[in-house]
Amino acid sequence: MNLAAVLVTGLFAGGVSCAAVQGGLLTGLITRQRAATPEPVAPARRGKNRQAAAIAERRNWRTQLGDDLAPVGGFLAGKLVSHTLLGALLGALGSVVELSVGLRTWLQIGAGLLIIVFGLAQLGVPGFRGIVIEPPVSWMKIVRSRARSQAALAPALLGFATVLIPCGVTLSVEALALASGSALSGAATMAVFVLGTGPLFAILGYAARKAATAWKGRLALVTGLVVLAMGLYTLNGGLELAGSPLAASKIARSFGSDEAPANTAVVSEADGQQTVVITARSGSYSPDNVQVRSGVSTTLVVKSENAQGCVRSFVIRDEQKILPVRGETRIDLGVLQPGQLDYACGMGMYTGVITIV
Repeated sequence: MNLAAVLVTGLFAGGVSCAAVQGGLLTGLITRQRAATPEPVAPARRGKNRQAAAIAERRNWRTQLGDDLAPVGGFLAGKLVSHTLLGALLGALGSVVELSVGLRTWLQIGAGLLIIVFGLAQLGVPGFRGIVIEPPVSWMKIVRSRARSQAALAPALLGFATVLIPCGVTLSVEALALASGSALSGAATMAVFVLGTGPLFAILGYAARKAATAWKGRLALVTGLVVLAMGLYTLNGGLELAGSPLAASKIARSFGSDEAPANTAVVSEADGQQTVVITARSGSYSPDNVQVRSGVSTTLVVKSENAQGCVRSFVIRDEQKILPVRGETRIDLGVLQPGQLDYACGMGMYTGVITIV
């Protein structure tokens, strides 16, 4: 197991991919948490010693930095713990631990709705503005003597729960942990990956914490709109996976009078068997609209050409296939009936349709 490659994957692909879903949860929680906490009043300087005042200011700056980083640190710690445990379970138990596509779809829809609620609350929409997510009071008693620990507890619990809302790149790394055949190797794989995603999440969390200090200013509107957009993006991914008519691709398809005709060039037929070839590259499936004949036994061939990220988690008919970076994956579709057969990546980010006539 090349842990260096896993770390690089986390740094350059995992952070961006996972931030699309989990970043919205983190920033939404932190901004609501910050908005509900009154800003401490800075004590007046009474001393005439400028050097002492400068030292005190530096100490205050360090204290403030620690306070700002505490929530995102809690989130990353919780995320690291849960994903390390998952890696160990995957390595030891294999596919028994893997979540079904249907369950992950509903979890993603739930995450999108939660992020939207955060965004509406931040924008001050009536009925939402008072929403603040906090741990139970009994849990807060454990850390009540330390305000910084209190600020980190809710994000830590949220970070732990993100194991239930995996992004596309995470699914690929989970496949590596599953293939490792060892609890230790599986745990190490997932832990290194989460550490790789840490820098981007740290930037997101710190920015959200600082932005929330301007809660009553214009920045509140901007950050609220960003959180709301992330929520809609996450929700749409779940709707795409569920095949909902409310998904963006379905709506665009219903209104797209100038839509490009379905591709037939990638379909071949021999001995009563038709074969469809779709190419998976980083960021797309092509062609994304293929036309085939009904009543014919059909095989789908997905060719991976340096496929990275979400496209490697190929979902069709509520079944997931983890594609290789390079190579071919054959999927027996059986005898197709007239209609449409949708497919998507594991996060609903990239989609396509097979039109059956």
